[in-house]
Amino acid sequence: DNLCIIIGSQLKAFSDNSGKLQLSLQEIIEWLTAKDEELSEQLPIGGDVGAVQHQRDLAFSPQHVLFITSQSTLLCSPCVSNLFCPFPFSFIPLPLPPSAEVSPRRRILNVSRSVWKQANVASDLWEKLTARCVDRHRHMERTLERLLQIQAAMEELAVALEQAEGVRDAWEPVGDLFIDSLQDHIDATKLFKEELTQVKEGMKHINDLAHQLAISDVHLSMENARALEHLNSRWKVLQGSIEERLKQLQDAHRDFGPGSQHFLSSSVQIPWERAISPNKVPYYINHQAQTTCWDHPKMTELYQALADLNNIKFSAYRTAMKLRRVQKALRLDLVALSSLVEVFREQELQQGEHVMDVVEMIHGLTALYERLEEERSILVNIPLCVDMCLNWLLNVYDSARNGKMRVLSFKMGLVSLCNADVQEKYKCESDARSCGGLTDQRHLSLLLHEAIQIPRQLGEVAAFGGSNVEPSVRSCFRVAPGKPAIEVSHFLEWMSLEPQSMVWLPVLHRVTAAESTKHQAKCYVCKQCPIKGFRYRSLKQFNVDICQTCFLTGRTTKGKKLHYPIMEYYTPTTSGEKMRDFAKTLKNKFRSKQYFTKHPQRGYLPVQSVLEAESSETLAEMESQNCSFFTDSLSPDESLDEDQYLLRHSSPALDHDSPCGQHMLLAHLEHQDKEQLQCTLARLENENRVLQGEYRRLKWKHEEAASVPMLTEAGEGGPGSPTAEGQQDEELLAEARVLRQHKTRLETRMQILEDHNKQLESQLRRLRELLLQVHLFERHGGWVPQKKKKNDGDLQL
Repeated sequence: DNLCIIIGSQLKAFSDNSGKLQLSLQEIIEWLTAKDEELSEQLPIGGDVGAVQHQRDLAFSPQHVLFITSQSTLLCSPCVSNLFCPFPFSFIPLPLPPSAEVSPRRRILNVSRSVWKQANVASDLWEKLTARCVDRHRHMERTLERLLQIQAAMEELAVALEQAEGVRDAWEPVGDLFIDSLQDHIDATKLFKEELTQVKEGMKHINDLAHQLAISDVHLSMENARALEHLNSRWKVLQGSIEERLKQLQDAHRDFGPGSQHFLSSSVQIPWERAISPNKVPYYINHQAQTTCWDHPKMTELYQALADLNNIKFSAYRTAMKLRRVQKALRLDLVALSSLVEVFREQELQQGEHVMDVVEMIHGLTALYERLEEERSILVNIPLCVDMCLNWLLNVYDSARNGKMRVLSFKMGLVSLCNADVQEKYKCESDARSCGGLTDQRHLSLLLHEAIQIPRQLGEVAAFGGSNVEPSVRSCFRVAPGKPAIEVSHFLEWMSLEPQSMVWLPVLHRVTAAESTKHQAKCYVCKQCPIKGFRYRSLKQFNVDICQTCFLTGRTTKGKKLHYPIMEYYTPTTSGEKMRDFAKTLKNKFRSKQYFTKHPQRGYLPVQSVLEAESSETLAEMESQNCSFFTDSLSPDESLDEDQYLLRHSSPALDHDSPCGQHMLLAHLEHQDKEQLQCTLARLENENRVLQGEYRRLKWKHEEAASVPMLTEAGEGGPGSPTAEGQQDEELLAEARVLRQHKTRLETRMQILEDHNKQLESQLRRLRELLLQVHLFERHGGWVPQKKKKNDGDLQL
């Protein structure tokens, strides 16, 4: 065969070197095997730069490179290639049995097969070792690169942390900082925290590299591991210091800064403590009783004092007087409306729908009381006033203590109790809900709903129409029928009628005005003189005045009756008002009870009921159900309700005592009452004549009836049965008794009429004197007073 011829020729050519070739192959196999074992037994790659570089240099030293190169050259020599290339391992003949005789050709084949095996083994070992060496070399290079990155980053971070720790060490203690600078320190700390973002990213990068090395079975050296752990610990401490510093600054700013409630802690005394809930709502802890409550201790005392006013019979005055006490306790009676408007503008409280939190309320109240202290030049306990006012507002508009309140609620509560004219309050309240000078039904409903919460908190809402404000809204829009929105003037016109849902507000105004008023009159019940506060004058009886305590609480004197209607005064009365009341009293003297029942005069505007199909319970009806006033002196038909006597109250008139004022008042009386007085006198004279005629007729009949027994005795012998005569006598006697009773009543009535006539004559004479004085004033250009006669029979006004 050609193959055998080729191999034989080659073996013969290299017969001298066959032994040397086998020895070289065997040496290569042994070296490759030893190196493979040595590579397997090598230690893991080191965890620092020096160790990795040393391992890399040791694994690829010049001697190893030279030996590997020589052995590689031997394996790749042409003799070995020419020998092995034509003989793939799969074509080598199988060995013959040992017993067979080995021919030269077979011997050549055996030698070739042996050399081929050694060369194949050496080649496989070489490729395997080469691949492992390359992998380890690449692994070392990657490890070295990462270690170099870690080392550089650690050095850089060490410098950055040292600088940051220097800034931290320079921080002043929070307790040594000024309150005004707390916000600046908070901002500086936040900026410092943002500047350390690069340090944070650097630490994350280092830890990621270390984690990647650990995954590749490379562990940092003890030195590097300790350095990395130290950097991590320093970074954590620095982060904790920054967070703690920021928390301390923010807590200090919250507790002591401009928006804090810390200054309000002085509003309570031991054993009380003011605490704050998570939603910033304050509550109060009594350490002695170990209890908590939402109300300030002073507010609790105030509510207990308000309970003393429950003996007032009329809900409007009961509510107003309770609010007056609240107003004084909160010192809102000193706050002008202009100051309130200015505070609202400064605090940007213009949007009624905006929701305020407790901190915003405290800011507004603090600014209000600071302005009060500055404008009035008085000492105000600002913490106590702010805390009490906040407590009251939360009770009215946030009883659930959610810590939220609409701006409209906040403004309504303060405007209602501030020191201002009632018309100015109406206008301010209307402006709060108007849009371009117009108010629609929705905005008016919100306004009235916020207003009705004030009496509701005092438990008086039922007397003012309840919580449903829709009847009041409809009543207001009747002022401008057919319009979708009303103007401010329409709202003011409606409020001037004192609607039932808002009547407590003008009553509060009158209660405030009456506190400093003294009336030179004596109380008809308790004999107090002068009367302080409200003065109530009967327009049915002459010279009957009652103080506010007796009238509002229902106090009376046994045997004395009070007749209605009644005029209320909250300012000192003038002579003109006295004349006006006298004229009204004079007219009312001749009016029957049925007249007052048919012509009730209400002092407020009743609203329709909550139920659409039924008429509402008016304020008076509720009062008549809950309490009756002077029921012992009035019959059921006479028990006029609150709306019939607390209705016509005097308004403070200016310069009524001046000559011009007297002249105007007398002219008014002359035009309106003179004709009616003349008619009344003519009617009385005519009635007097009729009564005189009836009296004469009855007197004649009485004399005629008295002569009947005499006629009976004279006619006993006449015709007729005794029974008929007895019946006639009984009838005459009964008629005589009736006539006598009627005579007594007529005489009493005549006596009353005569007394009235005397009073009328006296008052007419007084009117003529006043008219004469007016004429003298107009003629001479000055006031000429007349001396009062001692015994002129005039009634005292």
